[in-house]
Amino acid sequence: MSIDTLSALPAGILFALVTTITPGPNNTMLLASGVNFGFRRTLPHILGISAGVVLLMLAVGFGLGEAFRRWPLLYTVLETASVVYLLYLAWKIGTSGQVQVRKGERRPMRFYEAIAFQWINPKAWMMVLTAATTVHLSADFGLNATLMAVLFYVVGLPCICLWAAFGTALRNLLANPVWLRVFNIVMAVLLVLSLYPVALKMMA
Repeated sequence: MSIDTLSALPAGILFALVTTITPGPNNTMLLASGVNFGFRRTLPHILGISAGVVLLMLAVGFGLGEAFRRWPLLYTVLETASVVYLLYLAWKIGTSGQVQVRKGERRPMRFYEAIAFQWINPKAWMMVLTAATTVHLSADFGLNATLMAVLFYVVGLPCICLWAAFGTALRNLLANPVWLRVFNIVMAVLLVLSLYPVALKMMA
């Protein structure tokens, strides 16, 4: 590892920490999943998020970011799809029922679904595009993306685990169906509010 990489490493770690531990679509859904399904059943969702962000970071580092710069319409289409899907998820969370779920009724997000979700997650795109262009762990664009992908996994995984664990800790408190309904509605509203950067961009 070069001297330049070592000197920039604290900035990369801080960027990965701040962007993964702060509220956003992933963390809001993990909190809700922890409440509704518990930590163990939420693990595939957690691991899928981490894997998805890593794959997205590598894709941007190895050419996808350049494709968006050449054809901005592609990014606009992705952005629109992400808004629609997040509104759908907010509705699903807001209309969730009781904590105890009978077999076949509801389930947490699966591993591959969480990976796929990152491709239409506005915050994930913001994270990886910003990391690719402003965090300079290496002069080589591909190597820089690879190093940031590692940081997003190593630093980000424990951060998102905290959200699911906190949700799990609230399960007893929210065993009351009324409080659970209130919680799920609040989580749905927060998920919608997490779209504010996209809304501000569209209004600009």
